[in-house]
Amino acid sequence: MLKRALIALAAAVGIAAAIALGFWQWGRGAQKTALHEAMERQESLPALGAEALADAQAVHRTVVLRGTWIPERTIWLDNRQMNALPGFYVVTPLKLEGGNTVVLVQRGWAPRNFTRREALPPVATPAGPVEVKGRLAPPPAKLYALGGEETGPIRQNLDLGRFRAETGLPLAPLSVQQTGAASEGLLRQWPQAGSGAEKNYGYAFQWWAIAALIAILYAWFQYILPRRRQARGL
Repeated sequence: MLKRALIALAAAVGIAAAIALGFWQWGRGAQKTALHEAMERQESLPALGAEALADAQAVHRTVVLRGTWIPERTIWLDNRQMNALPGFYVVTPLKLEGGNTVVLVQRGWAPRNFTRREALPPVATPAGPVEVKGRLAPPPAKLYALGGEETGPIRQNLDLGRFRAETGLPLAPLSVQQTGAASEGLLRQWPQAGSGAEKNYGYAFQWWAIAALIAILYAWFQYILPRRRQARGL
């Protein structure tokens, strides 16, 4: 009896855990779907100007900014992928016209030189006033990195507060992810935040299938098979 009770307990725990993990994955998928739909709604609204840089509610809104690049402060964020290829995200401060505000612009992606890791790919940075169209975004996502604070043009991560203190630039709290066709040696096929929900839904069904399998195996070995053997006189 003790053995049967332990088997039943193990089956119940396994089924409950698999069901719970399935619902957790389903919830993650729903969150990503909602985020993706919210982004699409924001991007469909009319473009804003520099006044939106201080509005956290304006994230993902389209903006059109005019200003001048500060190329000597360009940062190359390493180990970033676009179209499954490793390379750099190129981030350059843009000083907005008509004031002192500076915004970090994630200008695009450039490939890595794996034979000369210190070599930077050729990226053109126009001089003089430019117009940049993009969408408001949080500062670039951080990757796991060993070591302390980074310096130099090639970095793993870029902390907005530290970069503000390092450069003395009056940086806006939001950044801009530049959009549009490839230009200046940069690709701009940014991964869509909130995409990939279908994977979470798939994982949810897998966990629920595991729960069903545990239930079926438990019923088979603990009830159906013993009764068949008993009926055959085995």
